Amino acid sequence: MELMRSTGTIVHPTSFPSDYGIGDLGPGAQRFIDFLSSSNQSVWQLLPLGPTGYGDSPYASYSAFAGNHYLISPDILVEKGLVTSKEVEKGKLPQSTRTEYNKAYAFKYELFLKAADRFYKDATEDDKKNFEAFVEENSYWLDDYAFFMALLYKHEKQPWNTWEKGLATRDKTTLKKYRKKLQKEINLHYWLQFEFYNQWMALKAYANEQDISVVGDIPIFVDHNSADVWAHPEYFEVDEAGNRQLVSGVPPDYFSETGQLWGNPQYKWKRLEKDGYAWWLERFRQMFHLFDYIRVDHFRGFDAYWEVKATEKTAIKGRWVKGPGPKLFHKIKEELGDLPIIAEDLGVITESVVALRDGFGFPGMKILQFAFSDNSANSFLPHNYTTNHCIVYTGTHDNDTTIGWYKSAPEVEQHRCREYLQSSGDEINWDMIRAAMMSVAKYAIFPLQDLMNLDAEHRMNFPGTTENNWQWRYTDEMLAQVDQNRIRHLIELTNRDPRVQNADANITEIEAEEAD
Repeated sequence: MELMRSTGTIVHPTSFPSDYGIGDLGPGAQRFIDFLSSSNQSVWQLLPLGPTGYGDSPYASYSAFAGNHYLISPDILVEKGLVTSKEVEKGKLPQSTRTEYNKAYAFKYELFLKAADRFYKDATEDDKKNFEAFVEENSYWLDDYAFFMALLYKHEKQPWNTWEKGLATRDKTTLKKYRKKLQKEINLHYWLQFEFYNQWMALKAYANEQDISVVGDIPIFVDHNSADVWAHPEYFEVDEAGNRQLVSGVPPDYFSETGQLWGNPQYKWKRLEKDGYAWWLERFRQMFHLFDYIRVDHFRGFDAYWEVKATEKTAIKGRWVKGPGPKLFHKIKEELGDLPIIAEDLGVITESVVALRDGFGFPGMKILQFAFSDNSANSFLPHNYTTNHCIVYTGTHDNDTTIGWYKSAPEVEQHRCREYLQSSGDEINWDMIRAAMMSVAKYAIFPLQDLMNLDAEHRMNFPGTTENNWQWRYTDEMLAQVDQNRIRHLIELTNRDPRVQNADANITEIEAEEAD
């Protein structure tokens, strides 16, 4: 995957300003794209877009394929005539720096019921054709997902292995009975995905029109309480009743002394290989359609993964098990062509993980907040980057903001950081941003919080915890106060504007032709 020197920002759509308690794909998203363009940035990176379950984590989704319908913009629905201004007025909330999930979900669900009903009653012939085409093109996952969600809501979102036996084991007679009984609810989820995809692809096109590449995120594991595990239990480590047998996690690390017990069911890789990795092929096919590049979360798990018995309370008592390795990516490349993949290669990285990453030319990640924990040989320090084929970050969604990290870091790390950056520490976020942009790394990407000079109060996620995460938002006023002149100056200084690079390349080519 070839990259041009670029700069970008990480922020998830739930963090966008809106009037409805949660960020969405409407006007606030477009204003963010305008901000990237006007500050000469060319990359937007976001978190997984799937419908979230318990804890509202983008990494715990009801589907590996579906979009989060709560990101659908009511304002766009008004423009389409599916709801009225008066109807959306009821759900308006003051802009704040915290997502109000419960209020947003309650209001939007009722609004979506009205919009879906009007769509099915009043859709134009073109709308009907587009809808039917969408349903057919996505039938691999959409039919099971819509049915699963209808059942999930009927069972108050309780895990599918607690439903009546016929539903949990997918007995044909039982499924037929419920499919007929819940047809209206099933139709709602067909429409929700149709509308989500329309709004998302319009937003992506808006970004691409301004020469902004969109980097998505694909979690390696899926949630147990998901349409994927319910519809394809043969691919996951669950018993006949659907109970988890072997689950995912990581051993003790930087973030946790007891490791992280994620609890996602492990894959049955031999069965997946026997079926030609069909499920993974469909998943990557869709991701390459939705995004320009994708960050593969926990990439090292494809080489070897930490397997824990489902009965364990922590991730300490686990073991490393060999993953599919290059066989999976060879198959994906054979079927789908070039792989625009960024490898999240953090954590315990072995020579075989490096070989898997480099064998396919996937750029890895460098995190500056990890660079000052020991001596000058630390691989996250910019002078130790052995290749420019990597992405440098001050931090990610799993880290504190840079100001928050610096204030809470041990004095020895603060000292190393100040000395390395020749910094007083007063603007540590900008000093870190400058160091990242001066590095050889092709992409330099920063959490929006760092561009906004925000402290630990504005952190997005605390790994290993389940409460008070994924709630951060910003207001329009906060975005307006970002120093765009400073960003533009650093981009120009470090040659990170692909538009300029392309223009220079064209001029050189013309001059060469004239010389001939």
